[in-house]
Amino acid sequence: MTHPGIYKSAEGARVLARQYTALLDRWPVPAQYLDIPTRQGRTFVVASGPPDAPPLVLLHGSGANSAMWTEDVACWAPHFRILAVDVIGEPGLSAPARPPLASDAHALWLDDVLDHLGVDRAAFVGTSLGGRLALDYAVRRPERVERLVLRCPSGIGRQKTAVLAASLLLLPLGRWGRRTMLKLALGPLPPTTAREHAFGEAVLLIHRHFRPRRERIPVIDDAALAALPMPVHVTLGARDRLLDSRHTARRLQRSAPHATVCLLPGEGHLLRGLAEPTLEALLAEAAR
Repeated sequence: MTHPGIYKSAEGARVLARQYTALLDRWPVPAQYLDIPTRQGRTFVVASGPPDAPPLVLLHGSGANSAMWTEDVACWAPHFRILAVDVIGEPGLSAPARPPLASDAHALWLDDVLDHLGVDRAAFVGTSLGGRLALDYAVRRPERVERLVLRCPSGIGRQKTAVLAASLLLLPLGRWGRRTMLKLALGPLPPTTAREHAFGEAVLLIHRHFRPRRERIPVIDDAALAALPMPVHVTLGARDRLLDSRHTARRLQRSAPHATVCLLPGEGHLLRGLAEPTLEALLAEAAR
């Protein structure tokens, strides 16, 4: 957690590590913490659920870590062996490496993670950048992906730039500026439970100490989307200010008509309350 490239200071990295550890203490089901060697460095995985259940890999978004799944895993753990992976180069406990997204580096990294865990084939749930990584892996390794359930995945529809421009003005304004920027980007931060409040505070702290990716997200081409052989379920927020959800939906409907696409009116980039619908999608797809 001390890599100068992705954190603004060594002390900020330590602050985030302590807060993340505290959030993991709130993980709602029994868990194992795994430290896996890969060609990109160590990778941290939170494993829950029966060891002999079908594997389910979770990939969080940029500027986040596996704590984002704490509202979901209690619903999914009775049915799956959950493997919540801290994405490399993000503010979790994995290596700070950021290989190019427009390469096979992340697929090779996921190969290492799954091989170490003895997982030949798994379902994937991914959100935002994690959705793009899951989709890229499905394109490159279709034989290893049982099904995809994606929330606001990047790499399909157009990226929006207005929030990025606003962040240049807001982020120097301290806590108020960070909170205002995040509300613009994600919608209101979760306020309803103690766990969600802690997650919201963690998001604010991350954006105080963490350097986000500046790399433009590569787009998955039409031919690759059309060739996906596995069931694909995608949920989008119609009011997403980071990604053009309607463009995402149109591309999927045109190039991957077998995909199920759900566009939620009134929702932004941070989709909440989807544990049960996601489980239904996973179980329904498994039965197809």
